[in-house]
Amino acid sequence: MATKFMLGTKGRMTQVFDESGAVHAATIITAGPLTITQAKTAEKDGYEASQVGFGERKEKNLSKAVKGHFKELGNFRYAKEFPISGERGTKIDVSVFVPGDAVTVSAISKGKGFQGVVKRHGFHGGPRSHGQKNKERAPGSIGGGGRAGGRVVKGMRMAGRMGGERVTVRNLRVLQVDTSSNTLVISGAVPGKPGTLVEIRG
Repeated sequence: MATKFMLGTKGRMTQVFDESGAVHAATIITAGPLTITQAKTAEKDGYEASQVGFGERKEKNLSKAVKGHFKELGNFRYAKEFPISGERGTKIDVSVFVPGDAVTVSAISKGKGFQGVVKRHGFHGGPRSHGQKNKERAPGSIGGGGRAGGRVVKGMRMAGRMGGERVTVRNLRVLQVDTSSNTLVISGAVPGKPGTLVEIRG
């Protein structure tokens, strides 16, 4: 079972200098504390895991079912289940991580709306000369008589909605841990915009 797990919200990016003076791009994440709201066991549920609550929301915005589930633990904005063990009511903070830990970060990427093939898939577009007028960023041929009987094959890369998907970035490093402010500084860029819910797994 995973031993290190944390939920947080993405903050701004910054630069961090290490002991040798090298600079690293980094992202500040406000993480935790988490509260275990439900402990699942192999005897009762068929597997072992823990549901954790994170963040706060107004009590009037919670349904009676959710209030009854959380009870005295709090009014959490998010409830996620992870393969970690623990008892109901246990608190988990950023101290589970130490500088140098390798982590995997997952979040929902920024939504970019409907985009063309040049931005969405990296197509080069057409030539900028030889009579080209308004087709520089056009996708070009998408099928024809010579391929698949003239139909458009499944999976053809075309224009469409871009972003707003779950993205996972691996092999990032924890650079700093601040338990007083519940913040983690993680190397590199993290998916999403500031305020996005972020999952951090060690």
